[in-house]
Amino acid sequence: MKLAGLFAGIGGIELGFHQALGSAARTELLCECWEPARQVLGRRFPGVALHPDVRELRELPHGLDVLAAGFPCTDLSQAGRTAGIGGRQSGLVAHVFEALRLLDSRSGGLPWLLVENVPNMLALDKGRAMAYLVEELEALGYRWAYRVVDTRFTGLPQRRRRVILVASRTEDPRAVLFGDDAGPRPQDELKADAFGFYWTEGKGGLGWAQDAVPTLKGGSTIGIPSSPAVWVPEADLARRFVTLRVEDAEALQGFDRGWTDAGEMTRKRGTRFKLVGNAVTTRVARWVAASLAWPKGMVADSTLWTPSGAWPTAAWGEAGTVHRVDVSEFPMHAPYEHLGELVDLPTAPPLSDRALNGFRNRLLRGNLGRHPGFRDDIDEVFGSRPLSTK
Repeated sequence: MKLAGLFAGIGGIELGFHQALGSAARTELLCECWEPARQVLGRRFPGVALHPDVRELRELPHGLDVLAAGFPCTDLSQAGRTAGIGGRQSGLVAHVFEALRLLDSRSGGLPWLLVENVPNMLALDKGRAMAYLVEELEALGYRWAYRVVDTRFTGLPQRRRRVILVASRTEDPRAVLFGDDAGPRPQDELKADAFGFYWTEGKGGLGWAQDAVPTLKGGSTIGIPSSPAVWVPEADLARRFVTLRVEDAEALQGFDRGWTDAGEMTRKRGTRFKLVGNAVTTRVARWVAASLAWPKGMVADSTLWTPSGAWPTAAWGEAGTVHRVDVSEFPMHAPYEHLGELVDLPTAPPLSDRALNGFRNRLLRGNLGRHPGFRDDIDEVFGSRPLSTK
């Protein structure tokens, strides 16, 4: 299975395909403009052609089986500018369609297109972003399907929801995305010894997650590329609120620890967190790769849906029709890796005085963080610090 990756980031999609298919997966081309990410790709995918700018891409390898595109979500995500599909960054998706036309004209077409992005694209501008993608695909003769999945289905303790869209002119994408459905993970699978949350928020949202961290992000509403914090209720007072190391974030995305430590431009902690936060989770890509290689058919029911506002969390369509699909965000339940097992919480860096102070001030102005004991622990830790740190 030959792949090319546009907006490749640090290679999460491609690595997932290699994990699933071994030597049967061959990455032929990677396209990425951000130099730190290019440095990671050059280190981790030696010998693979690396193109710097999708806007200037004029040739693609012959015989491609999959064109992958995790196009920028900056203008689509709730943490970003929400400028819409026509924004300066997310508008680059138009070059994906140019690449498809290029493949059609020079190599007779493409078996599979794979797109990954944030669920907010389904609702933003009353669904116009999704309508645009669908219209462009259908104009090129593609049948499409998409499904919102939660990374926790792979066993990783990160609550990360993403839209996975596959499209083809010759194959049935429904057999790829809707061949499995396990339903939400039972609550009793989760431990109650660690809770992830966004310390850079507090008034508008916490991203609260039991036995997991909320979505790793490249930035935040206060402009800090940083990892979430973790509340450890039973820990010593000084270690009750901790943060993740970059290596922990890499593992939570399915990469080897140290994946983004690739050279001079990736030495800064903030740069590495941004690289990891913007990445595609490798295990999600691994599931897609296996589903492409060994499709199972469609196990869920679908009903005709008329586009009006936000799109459903799963659907397929062709030739102007859209069908809502009744599936969960959990195709399967891979063995769960508890947060306290994947992250060494007893040695994790404590949340700093400054960070705790800022978070506490934001929290007190809202009505969030009401889980039993959470606010009490914040006040207790805050009260135990020297006055000079307040």
